[in-house]
Amino acid sequence: MREEFRADLLEVGRLLVSMAEAVRTAMSAATTALLSADKEGAERVIARDEEVNALFRAVEEKVLRLLAQQAPVASDLRMVITSLHIGTDLERMGDLAEHVAKSALRRHPAVAVPAELTSVFGQMANVADRIAGKITLVLASRDIERAAELERDDDAMDELEKALFSKLLDPSWSHGVESAVDTALLARFYERYADHAVNAGRHVIYLVTGES
Repeated sequence: MREEFRADLLEVGRLLVSMAEAVRTAMSAATTALLSADKEGAERVIARDEEVNALFRAVEEKVLRLLAQQAPVASDLRMVITSLHIGTDLERMGDLAEHVAKSALRRHPAVAVPAELTSVFGQMANVADRIAGKITLVLASRDIERAAELERDDDAMDELEKALFSKLLDPSWSHGVESAVDTALLARFYERYADHAVNAGRHVIYLVTGES
């Protein structure tokens, strides 16, 4: 029974790593579609979000089965419940990548991002990719030192969001209110994507140390 429990936990871990890899790919592809008005690319991101959702459902099913059949306690219970929290954060990251892709579609055939903001969004995308890559490694290795680094990476995303908002609020902004609102929402998608990765990292630290 104990060996079966451990095998199921390993499978949950593999599913979470697959989710992390998928949401990293999704945000990268969504950004490419956003900055190049790539309709087909955006549609592929939206269609493939179901793959992330399916992985999350598999995590949920495994966790519920473990709770029902194994009745874990103490550190085992912490491991099971924490896995579900991590899966929730990763699923939300996939949703946010989908939101970016949908933003690209709404403006198609025009590019959704004004030219003077392309660089900022490119930097936000780079930070998002670095964070997503790091949480993938953290989930695979349970490296809590690397998990702690996610907080600093998130600070970089926050600074980029501030820089973007300063451009939106500058009197020289010439693209109107609708474009400003759309751009602010896009920035929020990237910022929240990073926040969910940080949350997942915190859950890993709790999983390993038992300290929140």
